[in-house]
Amino acid sequence: MTEEEAREWIDTRFGVPRGTLLADFATLLGVESQKQNLISAASFAELWVRHFVDSAQLIPQASEAEGAWVDVGSGAGLPGLVVAILTDRPVILVEPRGRRVEFLRNCAEDLGIAARVTVEQRRIENVRVAQPAAVISARAVSELSQLLTSAIHCANPATLWLLPKGRSAQSEVAAARNAWQGSFHVEPSITSPDSGIVIASGVRPK
Repeated sequence: MTEEEAREWIDTRFGVPRGTLLADFATLLGVESQKQNLISAASFAELWVRHFVDSAQLIPQASEAEGAWVDVGSGAGLPGLVVAILTDRPVILVEPRGRRVEFLRNCAEDLGIAARVTVEQRRIENVRVAQPAAVISARAVSELSQLLTSAIHCANPATLWLLPKGRSAQSEVAAARNAWQGSFHVEPSITSPDSGIVIASGVRPK
C-alpha cells in the first residue's frame, strides 16, 4: 500500500471530510515532532500507511461495541486520536508523559473534537472509569498478559480488546491463556504481513 492508496483507503471508508481532518492532524504531528520525539523521523515517509491506516483498521472491528473507547499509552495519538478523528465515539486517551498529554489535548482542541476526547495524565493502573470501556486498545505498550493485568479494572466481560502486535502476537496469546480466559484470536494486519491484531472479548482471570 502506497501513501496515496492509504489516503484513498481512509477517504473511501470514513469520508473525505474526516480524511481532511486526519491530514490536519498529520500537520500538527509534523510540527510537534520538531519539539519532541513522537514517532521516528523515518516513519513520516510512511505516515498514512504505517500509522494512520494501521490505527484506522481497528475501527471496523469495533462496529458493534457501543460506548467509550479507552486507548492505553496513547503517545502520539495512535491509535486513539485517529479513532476520535474518524468516528463520533467518546475516546479516553491514557498517557502518563506530560508533554505528550499537552500535545494530545491541544490536538483535540485544534481539530474540534475536544468535547469527545478525554486525556488522562496517568498510568492505566491509576485510571478510574465511570463505566467499563466498550473498547480498550493499546499499540506497542506492553506484553499481553501484563497489559490485561494493568487494564482489567477498566473492563468487563463485554469489553472488546483491540491490540496491535508484531510478530509476537501468537506467542503472547498462548502465554496469556495460562492466566486468562476468554475469546482470543489474531487478525492479520493489512499494513504489515508480519504483524497481527490481538482481538479478545470475555476476558477475565482464570
